[in-house]
Amino acid sequence: MEKKEIINLAVIAHVDAGKSTLVDAFLNQSGVFRENQEVVDCVMDSNDLERERGITIYSKNCAIEHNGVKINIVDTPGHADFSSEVERVIKAVDSAILIVDAAEGPMPQTRFVLKKSLEKGIKPIVFINKIDKNNQRAEEVRDEILDLFIDLDASDEQLEFPVIYGVAVNGKAFYDLDGKSKDLTPLFETIIKNVPSYPDLDEKPLQLQVYDLAYDDYLGRIGIGRVYQGTVKDGQQVEVSKRDGTVEKAKISKLSVYEGLNQNAVETAYSGEIVSIAGIPDISIGETICDSGKVNPMPMIEIAEPTLAMYFLVNDSPFAGQEGQYLTTRHLKARLERELEVNVGLRVEKAENTEAFKVSGRGELHLSILLENMRREGYEVSVSKPEVLMKEIDGKKYEPIEKVMIELPEKYSGTIINKLNQRKGIMQAMLPDADYVHLEYLVPTRGLIGFRSEFINDTSGEGTLIRSFASYEPFKGEVPQRQNGVLISNQQGTAMGYALSNLEDRGQMFIEPGTKVYEGMIIGLHNRDNDLTVNACKNKKLTNVRASGSDDAINLAPAKKFTLEMALEFINDDELVEITPQAIRLRKKILNEKMRLRKSK
Repeated sequence: MEKKEIINLAVIAHVDAGKSTLVDAFLNQSGVFRENQEVVDCVMDSNDLERERGITIYSKNCAIEHNGVKINIVDTPGHADFSSEVERVIKAVDSAILIVDAAEGPMPQTRFVLKKSLEKGIKPIVFINKIDKNNQRAEEVRDEILDLFIDLDASDEQLEFPVIYGVAVNGKAFYDLDGKSKDLTPLFETIIKNVPSYPDLDEKPLQLQVYDLAYDDYLGRIGIGRVYQGTVKDGQQVEVSKRDGTVEKAKISKLSVYEGLNQNAVETAYSGEIVSIAGIPDISIGETICDSGKVNPMPMIEIAEPTLAMYFLVNDSPFAGQEGQYLTTRHLKARLERELEVNVGLRVEKAENTEAFKVSGRGELHLSILLENMRREGYEVSVSKPEVLMKEIDGKKYEPIEKVMIELPEKYSGTIINKLNQRKGIMQAMLPDADYVHLEYLVPTRGLIGFRSEFINDTSGEGTLIRSFASYEPFKGEVPQRQNGVLISNQQGTAMGYALSNLEDRGQMFIEPGTKVYEGMIIGLHNRDNDLTVNACKNKKLTNVRASGSDDAINLAPAKKFTLEMALEFINDDELVEITPQAIRLRKKILNEKMRLRKSK
């Protein structure tokens, strides 16, 4: 492989600002695709869940060429739960394109990713996207971005950031708001002008630091990293400086670089290049690969600690094994170990005295993505209510606090403020804007478990809620749990419309007629604060006397449907979510009513 000038770029932004869309436009305009090739939107979001949810979950690499310069691009996640991915990527790039929505302006996660970039000495290029929106306010947003840079202690050089305007979905960029352009040329030219190519350090001893991991069924664990200096060759004998300070000998069995969306095997990779290496089975994030006898480790990349944990249990409901093919502790253990190969933000421990695993992650979304992938692969599992991981500092209990930003119609603000105050939230700002109110709060993570679904109901779906980890603070005291009890099935069978219509005045139903139920399964939300055991399988007794009107069709209110995240937020400590490839069910940990009463006494 011939040596080229190389620039490594990260694309960073708040969720839904247009990162993946801009990368699509980069790829389309750099001739990566054949003329007759069918190209999907957000081509970098290759995972099914990423496509369905419209978010980037895993950072991805690709490479394009412009005027003889190779530009490696890393598309990073925008959601707060995957912030540790962004931190690692920032260390391996020369610059970043910070994308900001021309209407929304800088958001909480914009602040986080920008802070990490500035700390690493990066001078970002700002791309103000979606200037075709009717409510765009690009000039104001530019001033807000400058304020944010100043607020984050940017250096004088970083404050001189270049600004490009554009519409990523149309593949257009402009030097100014009134400019004319057919494509992304202004952005390409700004990158080449403002980001110097990586210096030639080929003659120095090898330093290759791993910032990401992948997994291949044939090659095993793959390390993705940057060659900071020296060159690396396929088949080379190397030494690896490990996270624990030890040094290990290894051999690189396959060396690849990115060309477009593909990884192409090469004999040699030069300084500045982003590479994938196979052959080191226990390689991990932050470890440095060096020439034999010339070990010079780079500063270790810190991996963000988990803030939330839940227990994964073998599914023991009466329906176990009917819908999935992987059910046992052995299956669960093997799947979680496989996840640990690439998911560095995850921790897995075997729970004492039970057939369960304590799985810790960066937030509800981080863990629910894992569970959603598992159910699609054919696993059945029961999971407990998420619990927040506390820290002990100087003998005192500390808990994670999150920054919450809310936009909602003014008429709902009183309810939401009251609920956040009950959940130990502290208001930071309240800014009216026409009929809307912008709220900023600091709230314990414990207080936000179960809050999102309440928030959607309380604002009739018109509010937006964005949260990101802020810090650890002393324990804030007890936070109220769910106020209502639940309706619990007292037997196994099929739910009947007649029974459900008679139960409607007791609460809101989670199931429809024809749903198979079992004893201990949660079928609805009780109107009161206690649990109520009911018979959902009771049918009307047939008689030969018919009265006019009494046998009319039953009209039931629509049942409340749960997504996986909603189910995890809803349950209490004595409840589980049963997850199978075909269903998400809520249930009591103890299915039998008499056993539950005995336990509560």
